[in-house]
Amino acid sequence: MSTASAPERLSRARRLLLVHAHPDDESITTGATMAKYAAEGAHVTLVTCTLGEEGEVIPARLAHLAPDRDDALGPYRAGELAAAMRELGVTDHRFLGGQGRYRDSGMWGAPQNERPGCFWQAPLDEAAGHLAEVIAEVRPQVVVTYDPNGGYGHPDHIQAHRVATRAVEIAADRHQVARVYWNRAPRPVVEEGFARLRTAAEGGDVFPFPGFPGETGLAHPEDVPGLVPDMTAVDVTVDASAYAKAKASAMAAHETQVSVRSTARGDFFALSNGLGQPLLGTEYFQLAERHDGRGPVKGDDLFAGLEE
Repeated sequence: MSTASAPERLSRARRLLLVHAHPDDESITTGATMAKYAAEGAHVTLVTCTLGEEGEVIPARLAHLAPDRDDALGPYRAGELAAAMRELGVTDHRFLGGQGRYRDSGMWGAPQNERPGCFWQAPLDEAAGHLAEVIAEVRPQVVVTYDPNGGYGHPDHIQAHRVATRAVEIAADRHQVARVYWNRAPRPVVEEGFARLRTAAEGGDVFPFPGFPGETGLAHPEDVPGLVPDMTAVDVTVDASAYAKAKASAMAAHETQVSVRSTARGDFFALSNGLGQPLLGTEYFQLAERHDGRGPVKGDDLFAGLEE
């Protein structure tokens, strides 16, 4: 929930809006960037499209929250998200259309995708209209979301991309967003992270991840959302390694979904499949749209040139 007044938001030179599908997506893919810009005084707004009600649950003590049992995971994940935002220093967080307005969908072919009220079934202009109101209020120069495939193909991620893109169009007569970026993960960077993970694992520092009984293993680079072959698709590289610990703490706050392991060789994490992945403190973005008419945007700052 937002705690900053409208004049305070508009007085800040840098205003960043991020659109994510479920609680935990923001911390995993853009958490370090969010923490960095918030610490530097930018106004960072997070809009989360669902409560993530259909997620799997890692800790056995919380298994009763699952959708096939108590179906109480959504409100619990909202609490996890609030804790994660405290770790990142972000004070302006909203759920699209209000908390619980759109229910989590399932993966492709899942029956949850046909459920009335799920995010995948939301009329595009209706959902985008809710986000357009936030854009008109906050007046961000920069919007960050997923690519057209949602990073890895989850219907809610694809819908978040569509909603963010359409909302920028709808809001344009009241506020023109200067730049829209998609978060990315270059394969060489991800593979280097997996190499660190393998070295740490060989040293006995990683497995098993907290919350998983017995052995766990390694994920594959292809499991990383937003993977691109090389740096040619990357326009902005945000070195937020100074905020990697804040990102790790935010991810750990999503305890139903993420397990984090800290080692001398870096921080790593696993999702509900128990497969380890590297936690990246540097995050990468591809320019999708621009409306500012300024010079090149390649560099290390999502706002480069916008304050000149």
